[in-house]
Amino acid sequence: MGKASNPVALATGSEVLEPVQVQRWKAGHLSAADDIVAVETPVSLVYNGISHAVMLASPADLADFALGFSLTEGILRDASELYECEVVEQEQGIQVEMRIAAERFMLLKDKRRNLTGRTGCGLCGAESLEHAIRHPAPVNHQHSMHASLLFAGMHAMQQLQPLQQRSGATHAAAWMQADGMISCVREDVGRHNALDKLIGALVKVKTDFSQGAVLITSRASYEMVQKAASMNIGIIAALSAPTSLAIQLAEQANVTLAGFVKSDSHVIYAHHERILVN
Repeated sequence: MGKASNPVALATGSEVLEPVQVQRWKAGHLSAADDIVAVETPVSLVYNGISHAVMLASPADLADFALGFSLTEGILRDASELYECEVVEQEQGIQVEMRIAAERFMLLKDKRRNLTGRTGCGLCGAESLEHAIRHPAPVNHQHSMHASLLFAGMHAMQQLQPLQQRSGATHAAAWMQADGMISCVREDVGRHNALDKLIGALVKVKTDFSQGAVLITSRASYEMVQKAASMNIGIIAALSAPTSLAIQLAEQANVTLAGFVKSDSHVIYAHHERILVN
C-alpha cells in the first residue's frame, strides 16, 4: 500500500491531510480501502539567516508556530521583536525564515556558541541539567472559573478539530475565554507544536492571558506547563494526565493544573483554588 493522489488542503493552502491506500481487516474480512492520514513534515526555524531548530510538524499555521515557539522558548521577549516571518516550501520540507531584533539574535548566537561540540539531546538547546529545567516567573494573577466551563469547553473543542476528525492522528490546544467560549483552536501532530501555534495566534490579537484557560487534548508534560506559565497563563486543563515534573513546575509557577477533564469529572494536581465546584 502507499500514497494516493490528490492531497487534501485546508484553508491555509498547505497539504495537511493526505489520502493513502490501505489493507483493512475487519470482522474477519480483508479488503483494500482508502484512508486519510495527517501530513508530518520537517519545519526549519531560521533566525536572521541561521537555522536554529528543525521540528516535525503539521504544515499549517506555521507563522503562528514560529511566533509562539520564539516566545515560549525565550528567544523573543515580545512579539514586536519579530520583524519579518516568511514560510518557504522546499523539496525536503518547509523553512520559516524570520528576522528578529539584533539584541535577541546576538543572545541566540551566544547560546548556540556555548552548545558547539556538545553531544546528546533530550531537551534540545540544553547544555546541562541546570539549564534543562527552566523556571518561568510565577503567574501573577488568580483568575478562577467554574469546573462546568472546563467540561463544556473540552466537549466543544472536539467539534473544532478537523484534522483529528479526519485522520485521528493530531493533538489540539484551545483557548477558552472567561465566559467559556472557545475563541481559538490549533492542531498539530505534536502536542508542543499545537500549543505554540495557539500561543502565537493569541499573541497576534493581543489576548489577555489572565482571562481564560488553555485546554489540551494530550498529557500535560513539563514543557506544556513551562510554555503556558511563560505567557502568564494560569489554568491548564488536559484530557489526559500530567507528569511529575509538570506538577512540580505548576506548583512553583502558580499554575492550576487539571487532568482527566471529562464530561463531569476532573483531577486537580496543583493550585486547586482557581477551579470552582460549588
